[in-house]
Amino acid sequence: MAYDSTATKERILTAAAAEFAAHGVAGARVDRIAAQARANKRAIYDYFGDKDKLFAAVLERLMSDLAQAVPPGDDDLPAYAERLFDYHRAHPEALRLLMWEALELGDQPVPGEEARTRHYQDKLQAAEGGGDPRTRLFLALGLVGWSLAMPQLRRMILGPDQSSDQGLDRLRSDISRAVRALPAGDGPPENA
Repeated sequence: MAYDSTATKERILTAAAAEFAAHGVAGARVDRIAAQARANKRAIYDYFGDKDKLFAAVLERLMSDLAQAVPPGDDDLPAYAERLFDYHRAHPEALRLLMWEALELGDQPVPGEEARTRHYQDKLQAAEGGGDPRTRLFLALGLVGWSLAMPQLRRMILGPDQSSDQGLDRLRSDISRAVRALPAGDGPPENA
């Protein structure tokens, strides 16, 4: 059977996404990624370089998958927030990877930042409606992400039933209403 480098790369990316979601970059182990991917460590280094570059490749794929699954659509920010909520609910590893990136990189530039910035700029049309659409989009993303990324706070504040399917469906509706009610603001900052 011939060696299939494309399949090997895909297995490595899949295994790396799971490993990074569980342990972050610092805690991830290339040995575990290789074992899970049924690949040798050398293949990982040959295809992706070091562990940081592998993490960057995982994030690049994550953002590409997310952009394809949850396109910005029209100018309906609450509907976009609902679609994003559904995606993150079905793919919790996506938020975990973004949170690990924030924890490990802080305010430093992130892998593929230029392309990712353009990705978010494409969504600004959905946030229009007066004021600064950047702020409305950022707040909408925060409502979605924080609600799903902090299940312990959700449980303590909203009650233990908020992790059930019915509770999450109610939360999705509440987020949509909250996004709809976001103030339009006074416009972009003067130095923008």
